[in-house]
Amino acid sequence: MRSVRAPFGKVVTRKLKNTTLTTKLPNAPAGEYVVLQFETSFLDAPGMIETVTPMLDKDGKWKVSGYFVKRAGG
Repeated sequence: MRSVRAPFGKVVTRKLKNTTLTTKLPNAPAGEYVVLQFETSFLDAPGMIETVTPMLDKDGKWKVSGYFVKRAGG
C-alpha cells in the first residue's frame, strides 16, 4: 500500500464517501467484505478516490485485502 501511495505525498484531507457490505467481489473469493471509499486529497494529487477493502478472516479478524486509488471522476 505504501508503494502505491508514495507518489501522491502526504494526505491533506480524507472524507468517508461510501461504505458497502458485500459477500461477492470481482476476482475475489466469496467472503465477508466491507468496501470503504474515501474522497482524499494528497499533497501532490488532489481530488482522488481511495478504496480500501477489508475482509473478515477465518480467525475472526478484519484484514485489508485490497487498496486502490484513482483520480475522482476518472
